[in-house]
Amino acid sequence: MEATYENFRIIREHFGQVPGGMFGADENARPGYDDPRQGIETCGVVEQMNSNENLLQITGDIFWADHTEEITFNTLPATMMPDFKALRYITSPNMVLNDDQNHRPGIMNDGPFLMMNPFSSRCCQHNHGQGWPYLIENLWMATPDNGLAAVIYAPSTVNAKVADGKEVTITSDTKYPFEEDLEFKLNLDSTEVNFPLYLRIPGWAASASVSINNKQIQATPEAGKYLRISRNWKNGDVVKLSLPKELKLTTWEKNHNSISVAYGPLTFSLKIGEDYIKKESDETAIGDSKWQEGVNKEEWPSFEIHPTTPWNYGLIINKDDLQESFTIENRAWPENNFPFTVESAPIVIKAKAKKIPSWKIDEHGLAGELNDSPVKSNEPVETVELIPMGAARLRISAFPVIGEGEGANEWK
Repeated sequence: MEATYENFRIIREHFGQVPGGMFGADENARPGYDDPRQGIETCGVVEQMNSNENLLQITGDIFWADHTEEITFNTLPATMMPDFKALRYITSPNMVLNDDQNHRPGIMNDGPFLMMNPFSSRCCQHNHGQGWPYLIENLWMATPDNGLAAVIYAPSTVNAKVADGKEVTITSDTKYPFEEDLEFKLNLDSTEVNFPLYLRIPGWAASASVSINNKQIQATPEAGKYLRISRNWKNGDVVKLSLPKELKLTTWEKNHNSISVAYGPLTFSLKIGEDYIKKESDETAIGDSKWQEGVNKEEWPSFEIHPTTPWNYGLIINKDDLQESFTIENRAWPENNFPFTVESAPIVIKAKAKKIPSWKIDEHGLAGELNDSPVKSNEPVETVELIPMGAARLRISAFPVIGEGEGANEWK
């Protein structure tokens, strides 16, 4: 068990100094290739979630639940098209162009690994559809004291036996993590059932609160711990867990002092205009790809994604007053109930930024590697929009910081 934590630490120390919960291994982890433009296989995303969920079952450690949500909300949705048909082999925290070209040695190995293609990269075809089901089957867990634990949060209904073998049904109604309230409604076969209900309080949730039937309970939820509620539950009882989000900056000191912006469990990326260019799936797939004979390729299109707006921005930050640096806007929930697209993102953060003209797409077709922050820029101040990282298939998620004076660096 100790080895799992040590393995996690080593990989993040050397290749995971980036937002989104994953690390930059491309197909092979290479010393010296740790910039946020390095990526992770879609397989790696799903299998990390699966590993976390199994470790959560074994240990009960909230660390694995928090990390699962970090990946789920910030990395998983961007690995594939919103209709789940096409996926890309590699997804990076900073990626500003997806095409069918070979990007080696910038991205390892040879192949059209940034292309959204339903037939290419066989391993990820098998894995990409399993990420969400893996998550759903691990939302609830039994506890040794014949109770139930809500360990990961999403809309769900669980049917389970608790103390004395009595059956209960709990329905969770929520738009978490985009909204802060989660409601759990209990339905019982009998008049009353006594059992413990555990609620996970995420590590980021510093001011959580819980009410039962609109009456706040006296216990104080602690971030990074479970809140245990043991009582005689009655049919129709409603538990409300409130998890207010707060802005947070992470400085990635080992990745050129770049920063990422989080709001609760959501990390935010620059909103970049996306131009989807349809391509023939069989012509843009990697050479060893195979697919079902007679498949209608027209129903399974591939896409390049090209930027239509500038992406080479650094943020202007007042670390002592984040409210001065950022404005949070809540927007309407999407009618199709899918919040992970540029158009449908229900939370947008506005920030001040400057372009960095020397930061360009390099000879490998990738966003140029970061320079040390703070960075000089003589460009005018602009207001840019940041959207949840999971909604951004083109993204800058690890930002340079704009600075002035002797401490600021010229971008090379």
